[in-house]
Amino acid sequence: MFKNKVILITGGTGSWGNELTAQLLKKDPKEIKIFSRGEFAQVVMQRKFNDPRLNFVIGDIRDLDAISRSCRNVDYIFHLAALKHVPICEEQPEEAIKTNITGTTNLIKASIDNQVEKVIDVSTDKAVDPLNLYGMTKSVGEKLIIQANNLGGKTRFVCIRGGNVLGSNGSVVPYFIDQIKQYNRLQLTDKHMTRYFLTIHDAISLLFKAADRSIGGETFVMHMPACYILDIAKVLIDHYGKKDTKIKEIGMRPGEKIDEVLISRYEALNSHVYDKNYYLILPTLKINGLEAHYKKMKLKKVGFEEYNSSQEIMNIKQVEAMLNKGGFIQ
Repeated sequence: MFKNKVILITGGTGSWGNELTAQLLKKDPKEIKIFSRGEFAQVVMQRKFNDPRLNFVIGDIRDLDAISRSCRNVDYIFHLAALKHVPICEEQPEEAIKTNITGTTNLIKASIDNQVEKVIDVSTDKAVDPLNLYGMTKSVGEKLIIQANNLGGKTRFVCIRGGNVLGSNGSVVPYFIDQIKQYNRLQLTDKHMTRYFLTIHDAISLLFKAADRSIGGETFVMHMPACYILDIAKVLIDHYGKKDTKIKEIGMRPGEKIDEVLISRYEALNSHVYDKNYYLILPTLKINGLEAHYKKMKLKKVGFEEYNSSQEIMNIKQVEAMLNKGGFIQ
């Protein structure tokens, strides 16, 4: 799929972008453009990979001219650029709207104008039944991406929705480890909180599969294990803490939920089991050829009313194995 192709990654210097780039380079692309705002992060990434196929572009997704120039001669786009930290988006909503909504609108226009083959939008569980502004902006972004398939032109748009990735920038695992090592205590918001988790390597592998098989207009939802945040804390304390390491419950931050949802009760009506790794959501919006394509596959409807992180909870041994696989414990 990617052999001799030109690929653009927006927000490409983060954890997802680094792993995506590493796996893409093995697929013999002609060029990978890394589009982001952070000059130093680009320098670090350039030195890390030291590969002539990488082209680093300073730019902001909010700037239509900048993203339009970067979309020239591009075959595939992975859209990762977003403001993602929930409290920051709550405190500075206009900035989140500019990046996550206006930026996505800019990318859609630039992709169509430059006849990009396919745009893969990487979304989040927080876009489902959103409580916080970050989730609301990502939910709007998903709607814009799906509707873009009806704007004309050759470009196809698809959404990939997943939960938390272990070790991504700002994620809970490295934060917990730092707390234990520095302060011999660990703060968590609520001991009943559950979240979806996946290793970054597995997440990118699943991303490729959906990117390859999508035809435009659908949303692929990763089938992800879930766990209590408290169990992650316990495992990390066992490995990094002392006998007197404490857990302090500080209460939920603005915009947080106890459980996250990957498929809402309304979306479940149009959701199917794609395979063991993915569920598939078809939009209520009519997109030419989409329903007929999947009708031929005779996919089964999902058997749940809602897919949320309080289901399929890993036990503490499975949490330990996941953290070991992710390289966070020995």
